[in-house]
Amino acid sequence: MLFGLDGVEIGLVIVFLALFSAILSGFPVAFAIGGAGVISFGIIAALDSAGLLVHQAIDTGSEAYNALKASGIREDAISIFRYPDLPRLAQPVFAQGWETALDRNVSFIVNRINERVIAGQSIETLLAVLMFVMMGIVLERSKIANDLLTTMARVFGPLPGGLAVSIVVVGAFLAASTGIVGATVVTMGLLALPTMLRNNYSPELATGVIAASGTLGQIIPPSIVIVLLGTLAGDLYAAAQEDRAQLAGCTDALTLLGEPAVVSVGTLFQAAMLPGILLAVLYAAYAFGFAMFNPSKAPPVQLGETTGEPVTRGEALTWYLFVPILLIVATIGAAEVGVVGSQSIRVDRFTDAGQSASLRTNVSAECQASMIDLHGQRAWDRAVAEQKAIDEAGGVVQSHQLNDEELVEARALKEANAAPIGIGIAVIAVILGIVLAAARGVSPSSDPRPLLIGAGGLVLGLLVDAFLIAPSTSPLVTVILMLIPWGIALWGAGIAAKRLSANDLIRVVFPPLVLIVAVLGSILGGITNPTPAAALGAAGAIMLAAFRKLGEDGRSPRIILWATFATVIMILMGINFDLRITSERVSAETWIAFMLAHAAYLFALFGLLYACWVLLKAGVLSPAVRETAKVTSMVFTILIASQLLNLVVISFGGEHYIQDFLKSFDDEHKVFLIVMLVLFVLGFVLDFLEIIYIVVPIVGPVIYGGSFDPKWVTIMIAVNLQTSFLTPPFGFALFYLRGVAPASVTTGHIYRGVIPFVLIQIFGLGILWFLPGIVTIVPDLIPN
Repeated sequence: MLFGLDGVEIGLVIVFLALFSAILSGFPVAFAIGGAGVISFGIIAALDSAGLLVHQAIDTGSEAYNALKASGIREDAISIFRYPDLPRLAQPVFAQGWETALDRNVSFIVNRINERVIAGQSIETLLAVLMFVMMGIVLERSKIANDLLTTMARVFGPLPGGLAVSIVVVGAFLAASTGIVGATVVTMGLLALPTMLRNNYSPELATGVIAASGTLGQIIPPSIVIVLLGTLAGDLYAAAQEDRAQLAGCTDALTLLGEPAVVSVGTLFQAAMLPGILLAVLYAAYAFGFAMFNPSKAPPVQLGETTGEPVTRGEALTWYLFVPILLIVATIGAAEVGVVGSQSIRVDRFTDAGQSASLRTNVSAECQASMIDLHGQRAWDRAVAEQKAIDEAGGVVQSHQLNDEELVEARALKEANAAPIGIGIAVIAVILGIVLAAARGVSPSSDPRPLLIGAGGLVLGLLVDAFLIAPSTSPLVTVILMLIPWGIALWGAGIAAKRLSANDLIRVVFPPLVLIVAVLGSILGGITNPTPAAALGAAGAIMLAAFRKLGEDGRSPRIILWATFATVIMILMGINFDLRITSERVSAETWIAFMLAHAAYLFALFGLLYACWVLLKAGVLSPAVRETAKVTSMVFTILIASQLLNLVVISFGGEHYIQDFLKSFDDEHKVFLIVMLVLFVLGFVLDFLEIIYIVVPIVGPVIYGGSFDPKWVTIMIAVNLQTSFLTPPFGFALFYLRGVAPASVTTGHIYRGVIPFVLIQIFGLGILWFLPGIVTIVPDLIPN
């Protein structure tokens, strides 16, 4: 053996050195990865042909090996790491020759490009990357970040360490609206770092908080990292759990787990919310604590007064906190007692199948033992009792087609059980109520009567919905009955909006906040998947940037506002009316609703095209599109190149060698800890794209094949990659910041400043390790 190493081990070393050298060569990363794959394969093939690479494989014909199999140990559980004393035989790393391996690699890379880049199941999800990149770049180039930084600095500046806290708030805000780490770090470095230094902030704190807050885009949705990880995690988890079920003696993963082995990007977005907020809170707490102990290095700063009336603490607490909380709690309470709920009386022609037991009980003895070991004896006994009750009742009720009488009866039953107030009406009432309350808090000296009249319209609308509108009432009659109360409520909300626009904070934060809520709300609420939501975000960002540009030029943004209103009308029409005009019978109100929705769609499209024209004339759209194309092309090129490198590792057995090593540990916590440490170290020299597409597919079958929740595993990997983004000396965020920092800020300042935040990241990882419920609680509460 060369240097006393196994041939597969030498092959892995060659691949890593080729990849590391290619990245340091200065070539674009996407091409460097592909070149590293070609070069490393050539070197390994040459050494193998010369007989210098020898793999010490287990002799499967030996008596010791057969004895292990006879004792009940599965063949795939036998490896040189678990049983190092087994007889071995020497064989080349390319068992059938490098020519065969090359032919297979070429075939596999073509298939993988087709599956994962051109026409596979994940291509729709990957399209969300393009849309989110477009959304982030447009928002960044429209100077919205500049407005956010200025406004937040005015709000938090007078507090100790207030400028640093404002950086964290803006970083979290930009993370939720852009998701691009480099753009966020550079933007805040250019805009905020000079201001902090001029106000005697410590260079260490200033650079550390900017670098750390900029990386929140790695974890806070819509995160490109989570989108890319999610496209892999779903496939890896499903395949790994199928293998695990087979090893456990069960027929499939559903039998073993009791639920489908599925994880989606939308679910991962839900899982990432609380960890992202946790990290932002930890950053802000550190900045505030640093200022309390070192007041001279993070002094309070007054950066000018914000517009608006002075508000007492009691008024602020009442209208900004107590009233919104009261509205939300009252709505939740009404939903609990059945006053607010679904009013749908739609009945499917086919009934649902009857409820089955929580676990499958008609399984082999081996599978039963595995399921008891996984779920516990109590869960198994409960499933057995459930199955017994089902059998005694005649078995699971099968789905069947309803006749006309059964349909009428089912609709009547649903109408009788429907809540008096619909969920949609209640949500709109809460939102408008919060707007009215905030307007009262912003301008307490203004005439409160318009706001009270608007609130009266909300109450009247709820009463009309509860007592005059039944679930079977036609949509047209519903609109007529609700026209007056909602007209009154919208009139009051319009006056409230004018008062709110006089406040700097609300005027700057509200528009992008609405966009973030629309995008993330549709994903987190399970309304749609990330790709349509990303398209909505990109279109909304374009219209928001055009709105801002028109305001800067002193031109009326009325077309943008009406196009936004048309979009709302289109959505409401789609929700409340059946717009299928291809049915055999189409009512007059359906035609009217369809024409209104179509007209709203055409005007919204016109507004979007007009916004594009405004940005094109302003010189914003063209560079944004070019930058989007550059970033997206880089992502997809790295995806293809990393598949090539990954196939090279597979061709000489490197992937199975690494997986066998990890499987040799009996404790899956130890295995995952080893993987996390490796990812952390690799994060020093590799970008997150390379790690996601090269490393995760190799270790994924092991870490996703255990009993860990796949959402927790994925979010832990994402936070770990975020940590490596910060860690000296190779953290990418540090290079971004170094490139825009003034000459007075040294590399030493940046390194020393970021170390506390790296420790915070590690502390945050520890919290998620010991409290995985932080990751899983939101997906468990929100239906998918």
